[in-house]
Formats: sequence, C-alpha cells, structure tokens
Amino acid sequence: MKMLFAFRKTLLGPTYGSPLEKMQILPTTNTTDSQKRYLVYITKDKVGLQILPVDGNPHKSSAFICHPGGVSNLASSYDGRYVFTAGGNDCTVMKWEVNLNALDAAASLGGEDLIPFYNLLDGGREGEFFRELEDYFYYAQLCSHGIDTLETRQVSTHIPLEEIPSVMRAMGFYPSEEKIEEIINEVKFSKYADTGEQVTTISFEDFIKLYINHRPVFGLSMKRIQQAFQVLGYDNENGDKVIDRGDLLLLLQHRGEAARTVVCLAPAILWWEWKLEPLQGQCSLKSHLHQNVSL
Repeated sequence: MKMLFAFRKTLLGPTYGSPLEKMQILPTTNTTDSQKRYLVYITKDKVGLQILPVDGNPHKSSAFICHPGGVSNLASSYDGRYVFTAGGNDCTVMKWEVNLNALDAAASLGGEDLIPFYNLLDGGREGEFFRELEDYFYYAQLCSHGIDTLETRQVSTHIPLEEIPSVMRAMGFYPSEEKIEEIINEVKFSKYADTGEQVTTISFEDFIKLYINHRPVFGLSMKRIQQAFQVLGYDNENGDKVIDRGDLLLLLQHRGEAARTVVCLAPAILWWEWKLEPLQGQCSLKSHLHQNVSL
C-alpha cells in the first residue's frame, strides 16, 4: 500500500543545543487573551516556552537549564501556572513557575514583521549577505521575463516559484530535489485551504522567511566532513584520509538521493574555473576529479 504524506510547513523551532525531546500545549486559564496559546518543551537539559503559532521568530521562544545531567520528562499543572521536570541520574523533580508576560515582552522587544528575521541573516538588514540576496532575487525576476527581451517589463515584487531553488543555491544552500519539491509545494498550497487556489509566485519578504526556515540550522561543519572521510575513506601513503574517486561518484549516484553524473561533476568544474583553468573540449570526470579526493 502506497502512502502519501503532505508537508504543510517547515519552520525554525527552538534551537538550544539539542532537538526537542518532548512538547505539549500549555493550559492557559489565567491569560487576558484566550486566543493566545503557548508550547512547553524540553531538550536534552533545558525546559522552555514557545509562543504559538511557530513562525521561525527566535524571540518567541525561551529556555533555561533545568537538569545539567539531563531531563527525562515534563508535566504541567492544570492551569498552566507551573511546569514540572524530572531529571535522570540525579533523581530530582523541579517545579517551575511560568511567567508568560516575560516571554511576551521579550517577543515584543525583538521587533515586528521581518525585523527578527533580518537579524538571523549574516550581517543583518544592512549586511553584505542581505544585499547579495536582494540582487539575486531581482536577477531572478529578470530571468523569469527573459534577459534579452525588448518588450516592456512588468515590474513586480514577486518571482515565480520555479526560481526559488536557483536563488537558494546562489546563496549557498543546496537542497536536494526532494527538499525542493517540498519547499515549492509548501508555498504553492499555502492558501489552498482558504481560497482553493494555488500560489504561483513569492514575494521577497516571504522568500526571506522561507530561506531562514529551511536552511540548515547549524550548517555543514568541517567536523562532519572529517567524520565522513573517516567512515568512507582510507589512509594513503602519507597517512591522510582520502576517498577513491570511483567510490565517491558511486556513492553520490547510488546511495541516498541518487545524483546524476552532471550534478556530481558540477562542483569539480566550478573548482577548476575558480582556479582560472578554463575547460577545454568535453568535460570528463578524469580530467576534473583527482583519483583520490582528500580534505
């Protein structure tokens, strides 16, 4: 039996050193706004609160260390005024008084609209990264209308959904084909339940939120690359960890989400172009990838 899963939305959640291990809606009987809801959660050693709905705004979440040796469970009182956490090896139970006003104040001080999201970009609103993102977005607008067209251009603040992967890759985020499909479907059907229509374009402001919520939270570190070489590679005559070219291409094309040969070759081509060695004739794997790939 084939089962289909639909992803409604991917959002940046609380990041406090480890993934969330348990969460529950906090009962709120003592708030002035009955429509406002909160989420209580625990990570490896922290307990925290999150204002709902989650939208990627980091100022809507707060967490504190509750059990340095690790927290195993949590529970809340019937009225949401207190949260109880249980430790692991320390065999302790802590009682925490909930102060929702402090969390609301922190969210307000963090700014409204896109201000919290600008601060999540390298350099903020005035940084070089934001200016590059803006340039790539507007260039995607030109591409969608045709670079060489002589017709009058329709100025717009949106780009077609098909241009989303190109802009994200230009900014250094390389989602898989499966991830790209999820991202585009998320935007395409974001208003379908309300209007019955599909979204075909995205604004610059919404693209910033989309990029922040989908990019890797911690990025790809050198430590993870070194671990991959430890697992996949072998020691050469100099004692360095290397991966055989054929083995690397075989893994890229047949393990996980299979990549086409041209996709595997693209980073090598870009590397040689950057080294100011123009490509001559047909591109071949042997001419652009060394026999042994190392760090």
